[in-house]
Amino acid sequence: MNKLLLIIRREFIAKVRNKSFIVMTFLSPLLFVAIGCFVGYLSTMKADLKTIAIHDETGQFVGAFKSDKEYKYVDLSQVDLKVLKDSIVRESYEGLLVIPKAKDNSQLQKGIQFVSNDSPSVSFIEDMEEVISKKITTENLQNAGLDTLKINQAKAAVSINLTKASGEESLKGLNEIKIIIGGAFGYLIMMFIILYGNMVMRSVIEEKTSRIIEVIISSVKPFQLMMGKIIGTSLAGILQFLIWALLGLTAMFVLSTMFGVQMGANTEIHGPAMQAAQHVSGSEVQMYIKELWNLPIATILISFIIYFIGGYFLYSSFYASIGAAVDNETDSQQFLLPIIMPLILGVYIGFFTVMNDPHGTVATVFSMIPLTSPIVMMMRIPFGVPLWQIIVSMVLLFGSFFGVVWFASKIYRVGILMYGKKPTWKELIKWMRY
Repeated sequence: MNKLLLIIRREFIAKVRNKSFIVMTFLSPLLFVAIGCFVGYLSTMKADLKTIAIHDETGQFVGAFKSDKEYKYVDLSQVDLKVLKDSIVRESYEGLLVIPKAKDNSQLQKGIQFVSNDSPSVSFIEDMEEVISKKITTENLQNAGLDTLKINQAKAAVSINLTKASGEESLKGLNEIKIIIGGAFGYLIMMFIILYGNMVMRSVIEEKTSRIIEVIISSVKPFQLMMGKIIGTSLAGILQFLIWALLGLTAMFVLSTMFGVQMGANTEIHGPAMQAAQHVSGSEVQMYIKELWNLPIATILISFIIYFIGGYFLYSSFYASIGAAVDNETDSQQFLLPIIMPLILGVYIGFFTVMNDPHGTVATVFSMIPLTSPIVMMMRIPFGVPLWQIIVSMVLLFGSFFGVVWFASKIYRVGILMYGKKPTWKELIKWMRY
């Protein structure tokens, strides 16, 4: 036990004192914020104005197209169609909308064309189709002798109010918020399992290639060495999480304080109208905050730590055994794909099944399978998961870790002293049987 603690201490101090660890611990949050701000800035940038030529032989649709900041519509119905198509080839216009004459509307709606050198976006084509469809529909109603004004007035816009069984008012979009929260935690687990797992693998390869491992295993068992590396690296990861959590809470406190002061200043300047608008907005914000506080926050945070540790232990056993089996990172690539695939599968299953049916069979089953449970279960927990399912999932996860680490230690024990030979899957199986 003393030797294991010494190895854990050595690995932990080596990781924490590493310059890259210190720099990334404090630089990573700034990079995420900078990337978010940059993406937000790009989303506010105006797109280049695109000119769309319209050749309307009927003369009925040109006026229905309104120019905006992104598209400018030009009526060129009097220009020869062949000349306009040549202009498209010379890129004088982004595209050409051709509306030919037809005997009736049923024939017209099949003969409309859009000519361009590049494929237009789906949303742009759908917008044009909607404009033309509304115009043709209105004309069809008028030809049938129907009052289009009364038809428009008869249209109903239904907005369903959401309430809980207790009678409290609920809000729309909460499921989307829950999947974002669960997805963020699940994605973090996947990302850091891969990150810290690779750190364990590189550490093993480095010691193996430098022959330091021969000296180390003369005084400790290979199993102790492998477990020391896994636990020591996990403690460094948990320390990094705690630092990020502290920085995040500090940033939230500062921003909330600044936001509160700014809101108060705006109220004084803009008067009663602004106060009323802020009251409505503030009440909605308060409802969202109340709903977020009703989430199982303690369960989410505790489960995140436990699933991170369990998932990291499970996958780091694979990474450590691979590092012991190979002589360099290049040789490890053939073994990494089967390890990473369950993590990627967990992310896709989480987003495509939990979002639609968080308590369905697929989501429940994959939240129990140890290789995917750290990700899928974290995505399910914000929706409310029975405690017994979480406990069963965790027991299976840590039980699988003890089983995997037993097989991984066999590969580690044999491979750690083998040099100059690229192992195959067949040889790894032989090592496990040895």
